[in-house]
Amino acid sequence: MRIVAGLMAAGALALAGAAWATPPGVTSKDGAWIAPDGKPLYTFAKDTMPGMSMCSGKCAAAWPPLAAAADAKNDGDWTVIAREDGKQWAYKGKPLYTFARDSAGEPATGVSAAWPLAKQ
Repeated sequence: MRIVAGLMAAGALALAGAAWATPPGVTSKDGAWIAPDGKPLYTFAKDTMPGMSMCSGKCAAAWPPLAAAADAKNDGDWTVIAREDGKQWAYKGKPLYTFARDSAGEPATGVSAAWPLAKQ
């Protein structure tokens, strides 16, 4: 009986861990998500429909989407959304972006009401 209980607990922990997995290279600092290139991640206030980006063209040049690999899969709160120019990661339904003027490892410079930091 102890073995079964131990296996069930291990399975529950494995499932809980899977729900918290992040895309490759994404980390967090002070509760905010950081892109693999070391830049802060943002959400866009105009992205009001879950899983859909409203930022393209010049917007996407200034606010590059957090690209997802062609074979990337949804994992818990992390989902992959389709864009005209490829795939993008979203966290809790909100597409994620970096800001072209930010530098890796430096504080976020694009924070505004329209572009809040992506937080855990």
